[in-house]
Amino acid sequence: MALQAAALVPSAFSVLKEGKSSVSLKESSLFGISISDHVKYDFSYPSLRFKTKSNQRKHSIGPLRVQAVVTTPSVSSATNEGKKTLRKGIVVITGASSGLGLATAKALAETGKWHVIMGCRDFLKAERAAKAAGIAKENYTVMHLDLASLDSVRQFVDNFKRSGSPLDVLVCNAAVYLPTAKEPTFTAEGFELSVGINHLGHFLLARLMLDELKQSDFPSKRLIIVGSITGNTNTLAGNVPPKANLGDLRGLAGGLNGLNSSAMIDGGEFDGAKAYKDSKVCNMLTMQEFHRRYHEETGITFASLYPGCIATTGLFREHIPLFRLLFPPFQKYITKGYVSEEEAGSRLAQVVSEPSLTKSGVYWSWNKNSASFENQLSQEASDEAKARKIWELSEKLVGLA
Repeated sequence: MALQAAALVPSAFSVLKEGKSSVSLKESSLFGISISDHVKYDFSYPSLRFKTKSNQRKHSIGPLRVQAVVTTPSVSSATNEGKKTLRKGIVVITGASSGLGLATAKALAETGKWHVIMGCRDFLKAERAAKAAGIAKENYTVMHLDLASLDSVRQFVDNFKRSGSPLDVLVCNAAVYLPTAKEPTFTAEGFELSVGINHLGHFLLARLMLDELKQSDFPSKRLIIVGSITGNTNTLAGNVPPKANLGDLRGLAGGLNGLNSSAMIDGGEFDGAKAYKDSKVCNMLTMQEFHRRYHEETGITFASLYPGCIATTGLFREHIPLFRLLFPPFQKYITKGYVSEEEAGSRLAQVVSEPSLTKSGVYWSWNKNSASFENQLSQEASDEAKARKIWELSEKLVGLA
């Protein structure tokens, strides 16, 4: 998620970055077993503990064997008046094995007040990343989630529900960015990869997990979708070509499959950089539509954010050495938008947990003094009619309508 002002650096420094969808591993999961007959949850204890040394069964993920960990969260109840629970908060973060997602998981876990569910495509990568980051085992759980497969999204939700764990915050963070791709690649269902993962996969996940959030007894339940300055055309970075533009949504309406319709949302010629920016506009519009439809009824806080440009992220590892050399100082000294992964993770963790950031429908940013503020979205990224249309089209594409 950290590309954020990369378009400001000359495209001559870019090289092709491949993005290929993964086969859906329907048989794989962390909680891929029914535990209703084996574990009963006791809601009388004030602590939340995830067992990691017992109650284990093996489940296969293709050629990979992993341990399925049965967890037993013990939580205390809260009244409708909003009394604080004594348990840890449970937060699901997509794409938590690297970059912003991992930094956020670490920031939250280190408070001792959160247990992080790391929704990741590569189980072992996530485990290694969590260990390398120094996240205590009792503060995180890895669950398989491939946003390039709607079947995988549904399986993740089913496994989470069967685990019996509450859900207090969902962070839709994972993304792919293919700025130099000349031809589109596609998800398991045939959607252009950037929009398929960044928007449609997260849209389905958020819709299916909404009931879990509604049932949370936590002091503040939240759904957060990470945005981007590059999709916001009222900024300098957002005006660097190719600019985000969803047009009349004819490509989205056609399924983004590149066959009987364009792979681009606006129906135009494929452009990898624009596809990413368009997907982030969808993310920000979706957040606002969630707010309009559900905030008053549920009390859930819906928010988006731009945490700053994480110029040293591994997202740019396939760029040429000259790009990797020049991009960080360019962001530090020219655009002044540079932030470290640690700082960006701290900012997203604030949106997850800070009592002062509970306002719904907000796009958060941070100033030069690292103070948060409500930022202004561009005209397209705040278009209510377009948000409703994207919602309706997305429902059809992911099988909810």
